[in-house]
Amino acid sequence: MKFIRTLLASVAFVSAAACWAADSLLVSGLAKPGDFILIANGHASPILIEATTPHPVARTADDLRTDIERISGIIPLILPALPKQSTRTLVIAGVVGQSPLLGELIAKGKLDVHDLAGAWESFVIAVIDQPFPGVEQALVIAGSDTRGAIYGLYDLSETIGVSPWFWWADVAPKKQTTLAIAAGTHRFGPPSVKYRGIFLNDEDWGLQPWAAKTFEPETGDIGPKTYAKICELLLRLKANTLWPAMHKCTQAFNADARNRRVAGDYAIVMGSSHAEPMLRNNVSEWTAPPEDFNYLTHRDDVLAYWEKRVEENGRFDNIYTLGMRGIHDSKMQGPKTDPERIRILEQIFADQRAMIARHVRPEVDQVPQMFCAYKEVLPLYRQGLRVPDDVTLVWPDDNFGYVRNFATPAERQRSGASGVYYHLSYLGAPLSYLWLSTTPPALVWEEMHKAYEHGADRIWIANVGDLKPAEIPTEFFLQMAWDIKRWSPENLANFLPENAARDFSPDHAAEIATILTNYYRLNFQRKPEHLQWWRSKQPRCPSPLTDTEVQERLDAFAQLRARTDALRAKIPAAQKDAFYQLVYYPVIGSALANERFFEGERGNLAAARAADKRLTEETRFFNEQLNSGKWRGIMALEPADNQWTSMRIERWTPPAAARAPVPSPAGDRFISLNAARFTANTARNGSAWKIIPGLGHTGQALALLPTTTAPIELAAAAENAARLDYTVTFPAGGEFSLKLHVLPTHPITGDALRIAVGLDDAPPQLASLLINDGEPEWALGVLDGSLIIRTTLAVKTPGAHTLRIYGIDPNVVLDKITVDLVTPTTASSSEPPAQR
Repeated sequence: MKFIRTLLASVAFVSAAACWAADSLLVSGLAKPGDFILIANGHASPILIEATTPHPVARTADDLRTDIERISGIIPLILPALPKQSTRTLVIAGVVGQSPLLGELIAKGKLDVHDLAGAWESFVIAVIDQPFPGVEQALVIAGSDTRGAIYGLYDLSETIGVSPWFWWADVAPKKQTTLAIAAGTHRFGPPSVKYRGIFLNDEDWGLQPWAAKTFEPETGDIGPKTYAKICELLLRLKANTLWPAMHKCTQAFNADARNRRVAGDYAIVMGSSHAEPMLRNNVSEWTAPPEDFNYLTHRDDVLAYWEKRVEENGRFDNIYTLGMRGIHDSKMQGPKTDPERIRILEQIFADQRAMIARHVRPEVDQVPQMFCAYKEVLPLYRQGLRVPDDVTLVWPDDNFGYVRNFATPAERQRSGASGVYYHLSYLGAPLSYLWLSTTPPALVWEEMHKAYEHGADRIWIANVGDLKPAEIPTEFFLQMAWDIKRWSPENLANFLPENAARDFSPDHAAEIATILTNYYRLNFQRKPEHLQWWRSKQPRCPSPLTDTEVQERLDAFAQLRARTDALRAKIPAAQKDAFYQLVYYPVIGSALANERFFEGERGNLAAARAADKRLTEETRFFNEQLNSGKWRGIMALEPADNQWTSMRIERWTPPAAARAPVPSPAGDRFISLNAARFTANTARNGSAWKIIPGLGHTGQALALLPTTTAPIELAAAAENAARLDYTVTFPAGGEFSLKLHVLPTHPITGDALRIAVGLDDAPPQLASLLINDGEPEWALGVLDGSLIIRTTLAVKTPGAHTLRIYGIDPNVVLDKITVDLVTPTTASSSEPPAQR
């Protein structure tokens, strides 16, 4: 949530800004009586930071000072106490209960913080007249705690024109000469999710080499200088938690004591991943053979290894990951059966909590702890693994953005509550996606909103890989974590234009949003890192797309390239570096990857090689020339090397021969419907099908909301289930194959996605799809971004009929509907042309 928009000298700019800042307060081109003048006539209001102010807040105030200089060229004074001479304006920032000046304002009744006491990470920003003798007006930023005050300061920075991505994406601050803050008192927080942050992962091909060789060569690694920039970004995005980089190429976070101090300076909560219990980096720090990381055979060694870290870090602000897996995302060593694994894990919980009681706090239930049921661990939990009630259950997604588990009503009563570990980048089977960030914000909304509705409000962590180029979905994920109500199906389409207006200008916001919307939609159909249709160690095979589909895809990307090129020419010079990072390279890169692959398949090798050469050149420009080489080494084409070959796309080479023609089926064979093109949408019992803009192959997939609705019994579906109606004309009667194309989501309850269909007034019939997580059908589903629920449709007579889709389970996301008009008894069904 933004604080307040600046009152700027330029009426035109303010009017445009108001269009995209839908959550801002009213602004005007001229300061009104009572407004606070932050900058005017070459003067900036001083910033008062008392000696009692916590160091992280004082450090942030210095960042605000620098931000004001960035936009105005004026450097405000930082004062330690009230000035001896009269002053017209003064910015005062502090923490309620730790600031004598704030206490005085509260006691005088000038500052209302009655609902701030005891609140988590909340803040008030207020304009106060005559706060102290000799001060005409103060802008007060009062935090309920340290991070509350920090968020208030950074919120002001963003409000006056400094994007959270000013450094990490080179977004140019908006230059201003006059800044006025609207009068009034405004309260923000607490956040929807208590602990919100990111996991730096798979850093081998971007973040680590860039930090080691370009940004922090004195450390030769991701070190305190890099972590300081990451911590600052997190706070500007109102996040508070970091899981540090942990691959073998990177020294363990805690191996350098300066890293811990940086986290403390920025008031960042440190945690560790699902495979790194008790803040340990097993890849770097476990120096014995990997097979000795075994609780059964080397219990004393393992416990001593964990306890040393808890003893070292117990005084810092941490979330302790409990449990045990193997080294580097592998299964736990030792136990041979699931019952034995469950018994051992429960003993491990007890041992780890005893360490926390000894070195952190005797009241162990007051110390943040989490258990992540990742990969093979989730089945153990489902079989009865008992996790202490105060420990947060962190549900994983399936690594492709679809949450695997949701808390039951009983689990939602646990004091530890639940959370989500979510992937925006992934190294693993069936194919990794490490190069470009193509997870649409709409998918993040659909899955994370659903998880939140089912109680996941304690911890949200996004695996962001190298961080770049995952800026946009990372910010969206964290915006949701801060304010779950900010985005909904009704306003979700505003996110991209609002972001573009903030980081570029309102003049180009609509076009940037349109380009990115199409970028996400096309790449949802197939990620650029998944442009091969054969698995590792299998023979090379062509894509299954028809010739028409291939041409449509190439045409769509060509149009997207043309729009992006045209817009790049219009972007002001100061914004070109940011535009290249946030828009141009991802769009052009994915377009060239598709051109290279499909032109190669078609035998147009000159075009394929030209695309490959251009892609290499654009990546070289990113790494060597962009912003005078600032990002040297940050961007690597996938695959960047020969590691982990079983789970990464193969390096592109021209195929030996062009693929055989794949004609489209006869046009009269299939009926294909975009699910959003219904003729009627009937809500029932508080449940309704809602279009989620930007989601699915069509960009208009429908979800049944709210997802907390109980499943509908089939016998009651005709009367009680939310329903979609479609008018369909059949050329003949018969039994036809009906396919419901759905997103590869996971059931909220049970093990299948269920829906019901009916024709006209016929009773609804159940259609379901068993979700075999990890099996070949699931693998194809996540690579395609689609699964198919099949059933048979009995049509008695030719002509127009009403096809009815009934919502049974609230976790089916419907994208497209196809009907094979060749009866199953006379021909097998194949896929129709894609509905683009």
